[in-house]
Amino acid sequence: MAISERFATSSLRIRGSGNRQKRELAKRGIGRSYRKIQSVASPSDIVVVGAGVVGCAVAYELARRGAAVQIVDDRVPGKGATQASAGVLAPFIEARDGGPLLELTARSLTLFDTFISQLVEDGETMAYQRTGTLDVAMQGQSLRQLSSTAALLAARGIEAEVLDAAATRRHEPELSEDVIGGLLITTHGFVRATELTRSLAAAARRRGARFVEPARVHTIAAAGSGLTVRTTDGVLSADWVVLAAGSWAGQVHVEGASNRIPVKPIRGQLLELGWVGPRLRRVLWGERCYMVPWTDGTVLVGATVEDAGFDERTTVAGVHDLIQAACDLVPRTWTATLTEVRAGLRPGTPDGIPIIGPSAALPNLMYATGHFRSGVLLSALTAQLVANAILDRVADPLLLFTDPQRFGDV
Repeated sequence: MAISERFATSSLRIRGSGNRQKRELAKRGIGRSYRKIQSVASPSDIVVVGAGVVGCAVAYELARRGAAVQIVDDRVPGKGATQASAGVLAPFIEARDGGPLLELTARSLTLFDTFISQLVEDGETMAYQRTGTLDVAMQGQSLRQLSSTAALLAARGIEAEVLDAAATRRHEPELSEDVIGGLLITTHGFVRATELTRSLAAAARRRGARFVEPARVHTIAAAGSGLTVRTTDGVLSADWVVLAAGSWAGQVHVEGASNRIPVKPIRGQLLELGWVGPRLRRVLWGERCYMVPWTDGTVLVGATVEDAGFDERTTVAGVHDLIQAACDLVPRTWTATLTEVRAGLRPGTPDGIPIIGPSAALPNLMYATGHFRSGVLLSALTAQLVANAILDRVADPLLLFTDPQRFGDV
């Protein structure tokens, strides 16, 4: 059957795409993969592997829309990479070079107000602010990057203000006198990642989701028209499985796949400080660290990027580098109390783009991993993409960027 014919026979709907994007989705096999399975027209068993912020967001969205969901992890929700996340929502800094990651993160940011509002309506509370970010340049750096980011924002119709040194310090008086300029992006914000994850898990439970823990998944295999999930605590059956196990996703054996998904753990260390003196007004983003102020007087400083395998230790070197970077950015950091050091393993991919979409080997297995430093920011979008695909048979054109099959038969 020709590609066009295979796509035409699929009942998968492509949201907001033109003919070129439809042809490309078909070419990638995304339409074909969805065509092989049945949609979930009524409550049905879906197993989500992984209880970090992405897994809990997916589970909540599926349960909110009526699916019967089980979440399996060997840790309690949010105890992996999520607990070492500062929760910064800043796509135009994290992905300032443009490309697919910017398209994904910028879309997800537009969903966040509704995402949080739904949780509040379900009885949850969490710290969430959209007070903007101040991207700072110091002596020895060029202002060119700030100007190019401002141009990128202007092209998208997003307000941002390029500031000279004096104006930058007026916006944040605690900054070092070595500041030479800044970029104020008012649409950015932050959310307390641990509270968000706990809220997602609690709201999912109230919607009927069941957590299976502690149990580590080692194999996902076909079983008739569904799948089995083999864990250290037994076997689960499901119509659908969502593999959202972060850095450990590549450790799960997918029966029939020629390759494992290429997810690599990257250690990130984060400091929690008890702040003394005038509070910082918003997220500060420097060349070597970012600083996130909470209303309770806590300031988070992140984050290292370390190729350390599955080593989750906090280290003297990591703490030293972050403290020095924070003190160079905001000298008052020297007076703060170091209250906690956390480390988490962020799931990186070879091209820096998440892996979201159906497996070639098991088409009713959906991958949702590889979010690296943007797991919290991308949680809202990932939940929507996965739920739309499973429950509504709708494939967003953004799945072209995240297609697992760009890494072969996985």
